[in-house]
Formats: sequence, C-alpha cells, structure tokens
Amino acid sequence: MESVSKKNTHESNFPNLKRINKDNVRQEVPNLLARTEQIVCAFQTVRDQVVFTNKRIITINIQSVTGTKKTFYSYPYSRVQYYGIETAGVLDVDSELILSFADGIRLALDFVYKENIEKICALISNFIL
Repeated sequence: MESVSKKNTHESNFPNLKRINKDNVRQEVPNLLARTEQIVCAFQTVRDQVVFTNKRIITINIQSVTGTKKTFYSYPYSRVQYYGIETAGVLDVDSELILSFADGIRLALDFVYKENIEKICALISNFIL
C-alpha cells in the first residue's frame, strides 16, 4: 500500500482579537520591520498579537507560562492567493478573516464583534491587488 504524504502546511488561529494602539505593539516588532515598512494597525488576544504593516502581517505567539518564549511569523501580502470573511451574526458575535497563501499556509483571525472586518479587508486589498 502506498503512503500518501500530506502537503506541509502551517495553520495559525488567533481568536478574540481586539484592536490595540500601535504604541502597544511588542517591543521586538519595530526591529523586524524593513526600512520602508510601517505599522498600519495591531490587534491582541490575551497575550498574542497580530500586526498589520504596509507589507505583511506579523503574528506573535507567546508560548510559555512566563511569556519568555515567543514565535514570530511573517505573512507577506505578495503571497496571499485569496481571503475570505465571515461577519458576526446574532449568536456568533465574532468576525473571522481567513487568508490562504501560495505555499499552502492558512491564517485564521477571529475579531471581536465590535471590529469592522470590512475595513481590514479593504486594507489588505489595497496591498495585494
């Protein structure tokens, strides 16, 4: 019997994202930015962050109890193949943005009900189209 190998994919999910001030972005993020790159907006879960720049999305996942272990991922807009949204409803009060990248990576971002997901999509569209 032949073994079937799955495509190596990475999937990230960030639930309950709330908008934060750009000044509250983790101190490591400015050191990761390219010369012409600027932070456009940022969101946070209890500990994790998602930062939208004019060139990419940066995710920061805090992994240890003490918060010393962190994982940073960079998702360049140039690699986005498509995205989809699910808006908030009566019982499901959060909005979800799903981005699919050329290499099979999928990024799911859940925003709290107050966030205007259409504005976030317009922002992404300006950078990818």
